[in-house]
Amino acid sequence: ARLALPLVGFARQALHSRITFNRTRREAGFFTQLLPSRRAHGSIGIYLADDSNAMNSNILWHPSSVNRQNREQQGGHKSFILWFTGLSGSGKSTLAHRVEEILFAQGCRTYVFDGDNVRHGLCADLGFSSEDRAENIRRIGEMGKLFVDAGCIALTAFISPFRADRDRVRALLAAGDFIEVYCHAALAVCEQRDVKGLYQKARRGEISEFTGISSPYEIPEKPDIVVPTGELDVETCAGQIIT
Repeated sequence: ARLALPLVGFARQALHSRITFNRTRREAGFFTQLLPSRRAHGSIGIYLADDSNAMNSNILWHPSSVNRQNREQQGGHKSFILWFTGLSGSGKSTLAHRVEEILFAQGCRTYVFDGDNVRHGLCADLGFSSEDRAENIRRIGEMGKLFVDAGCIALTAFISPFRADRDRVRALLAAGDFIEVYCHAALAVCEQRDVKGLYQKARRGEISEFTGISSPYEIPEKPDIVVPTGELDVETCAGQIIT
């Protein structure tokens, strides 16, 4: 059916692609969103997203009889997140895995969340828009929090370009549980390395929203550790983290 403006109608619609909602605009269990229209030269209506599946009072956290302190005591070390951030090619993954090797050899319970690896499964449905990047980091933050509760040292290697996203993960955890490691390497150095050839593709316009080229990287204002990965070898950098 077709409605002539300015009539009002109601329709149920299934979407084949994502649409961004402002979760702060919530009324009576629904999220509201204006639908733009080029033909109407403005907005043609309000889209209501059913929030019935969102968390409610019927969903409760089930406490475990084995707690974090028990797990830390059994493991013999404190649990926390080492959050490696930096440009593509700055050495985040290489350094994170090397640090894990050293910690594991010392008897620590560890796991590395690698930016590429998680997109094969946990975050396979996400792209690289600002919204998807934020959701990617949110998921890893929540997963890292669970690993901390499990008594493990979680090492995460993600570009995580936006400061607000990193701060949001830090806010999930208690003080001292989130250690931000800034892998500092100049853009020119990262482009020179360019193991995957991504910078060349981004320069040619074949990759959109590529951090450092067509999308910003927000340098940490107060990182817990700064490692000059663009100047020092991986062993020296790992030694600066494990002291």
